[in-house]
Amino acid sequence: MPDRMSGPAERTVFYVSDGTGITAETMGHSVMTQFESLRYRKERIPFVDSPDKAREAVARINEVGRRDGKRPIVFSTLVDPAVNAQLKHADALILDLLESFVVPLEQELGIKSSHSIGRSHTIADSENYKHRIEAINFALAHDDGQSAKGLASADVILIGVSRSGKTPTSLYLAMQYGIKAANYPLIPEDFERGELPSALPPHKAKLFGLSISPERLAEVRHERRPNSRYAALDNCRYEVAAAEQLMRREGIRWLSSTTKSIEEIAATVIQQLGLERRTV
Repeated sequence: MPDRMSGPAERTVFYVSDGTGITAETMGHSVMTQFESLRYRKERIPFVDSPDKAREAVARINEVGRRDGKRPIVFSTLVDPAVNAQLKHADALILDLLESFVVPLEQELGIKSSHSIGRSHTIADSENYKHRIEAINFALAHDDGQSAKGLASADVILIGVSRSGKTPTSLYLAMQYGIKAANYPLIPEDFERGELPSALPPHKAKLFGLSISPERLAEVRHERRPNSRYAALDNCRYEVAAAEQLMRREGIRWLSSTTKSIEEIAATVIQQLGLERRTV
């Protein structure tokens, strides 16, 4: 399926790497989002660590180009010059991300890079992995107000009405940054009492609220529970207004997730609360 808009993809974008491809995809995605009207399909080709594998990647890229009738776009983070040379035989726009940065740095620093495959994943990966796993387990154990135990260890506690984006944001913070994020739903009983859930006031400095437009909330809830009171627009309007009023009264920082990506929400949470990222 295309990543942007509906209908057939205008281009296919490949992310080619001698490792997992996550770095190539992250950097490439950041570039592609600048072209909002472009429809594209993405494909990742990881572990291209030999000339033979590079030739296989070239064959795959060329085949897709023939199918689409347009040159694919390739974001590459290949390190080995021999492997990289093979990839450049592809009939595609090749964007060598490492070359774009490494060559100017070599010239500026007056030293040659090591050109070592996987170098970016060797120094801090074990510590990063540990932080991520701990944070993911924490987020899962404290999802949707499941447990108040251990909230003192949370870096942030996200609050908001059901389906406002708390769970995906919690998991994104955990997986990308090793940040321990819990989340608590605000429910009609809280609005009737005019108070936060009882477990939260001791941790007020860690609270961050997510809101959402009632219309979008109704759409999201309708997918989960069609034609229910839970998804009714008037109910969504009531809950959103009550939640925002409660957060304002309690002095809790919050934002609307309606038009923001998970990345934007996470970046705002980190900046607003001054959170320390535990991964590099």
